[in-house]
Amino acid sequence: MGEEVKVFGYWASPYSYRAELALKLKGVSYEYINEDIFGNKSDLLLKYNPVHKKVPVLLHNGKPIVESLVILEYIEETWKHNPYLPQDPYDKATARFWIKFIDEKCFPTLWLAAWSAENEREKVTNEACEYLKTLESALNGKKFFGGETIGMVDIVASSVGYFIRVTQEIMGQNLLSADKFPQLFQWSEDFANCSIVKESLPPRDKLLPFVKGLIAKYQQDNAKA
Repeated sequence: MGEEVKVFGYWASPYSYRAELALKLKGVSYEYINEDIFGNKSDLLLKYNPVHKKVPVLLHNGKPIVESLVILEYIEETWKHNPYLPQDPYDKATARFWIKFIDEKCFPTLWLAAWSAENEREKVTNEACEYLKTLESALNGKKFFGGETIGMVDIVASSVGYFIRVTQEIMGQNLLSADKFPQLFQWSEDFANCSIVKESLPPRDKLLPFVKGLIAKYQQDNAKA
């Protein structure tokens, strides 16, 4: 009898996407359960993640693992083949530093730059550009953050290289451009065009109207406040 591997996620969530891509890079078969995170969350989601009540949740042989970065570490330690973290302790620590930098600095600030009020946008945009410049330095001439193959930093950075770019396109922004950050922009293109990545990413023609709807609702709610 085979292993039970399930992912509870949401099709447009960059965090759910991380778990799915990691499993695909490992060649691990899994069942995907799409959650209605804006409506009625399933009883199973609430059972397996009673603290945060959020996606993603990885269910492995009946045991739930929650939080995307925790899930990525679990997948790496459970299925040893096709590693996406370096084996060398220093290189592994460096990768974890950049992962933390992306999740705590880059992604939140880029998100704010897209959604913030006009009187705050310039300050947040300048800060976001500084973070992108710092992140670009981590590539240091490599095709991917993981070298010649996709690593865990690349998986986490997909939130910047794909999901944020879609949001900025809608808002008429162009922070991550070939002119401003040529190496980081090229990385985002190379990453999105990898066959295993392309088959996992939410379709752009579906993601664009979804994000437009989120933005419209956000603006409508702010106008009422």
